[in-house]
Amino acid sequence: MKLKVCGMKLNTSEVAQLRPDYLGFIFWEHSSRFFEREIPDIPHNINKIGVFVDAEFDYIIETVKKYQLQGLQFHGHESPEYCAKISSELKNINQKVDIIKVFLIKDEFDFDSLKPFEKVCDYYLFDTKGKLPGGNGYTFDWTVLKKYPSTKPYFLSGGIGLENMVQIKEFMELPESKYCHAIDVNSKFELEPGLKKIIELQLFKVAL
Repeated sequence: MKLKVCGMKLNTSEVAQLRPDYLGFIFWEHSSRFFEREIPDIPHNINKIGVFVDAEFDYIIETVKKYQLQGLQFHGHESPEYCAKISSELKNINQKVDIIKVFLIKDEFDFDSLKPFEKVCDYYLFDTKGKLPGGNGYTFDWTVLKKYPSTKPYFLSGGIGLENMVQIKEFMELPESKYCHAIDVNSKFELEPGLKKIIELQLFKVAL
């Protein structure tokens, strides 16, 4: 199972030494984890993911170029047409970037809403529905994913911490985990927004 550590800001180099598969950088100015510094040198096999919320087209393209991002995570109301336009433009400038579309879940979810995105996204990400677009700090009801109708790989996110490890192991034994590509963690591994708990992340990665 792959690991994504999101909300990078203050100790990126230390987290990168743990060799997660993905590091997420939030480019939404209303976030306490808003990233506006330089990304330190990190291993080439770690994918840098830019997290955006209803961002302007040009801002996304510029940010991809500036930070050499390998993935875009859309956390807002981005349409399938918007995702396709971004992907097309990046291909035109020879930037291979994965598109991750986020969907928020609480106790139930209409999976029909995925259909328009099937051909324009590389991954889905399921996060907890709360006051913020992400980083709300608690999990949603994973049994909702029993009805997952797609074969597209997805990220599982939303308030996941060390205390969820048994739950994760149990989930991985279930049919609905077949297309679970990665576990996405953030707020449960922080001392403060953007400052990650290295030892706890290491324990989690080893257990995963």
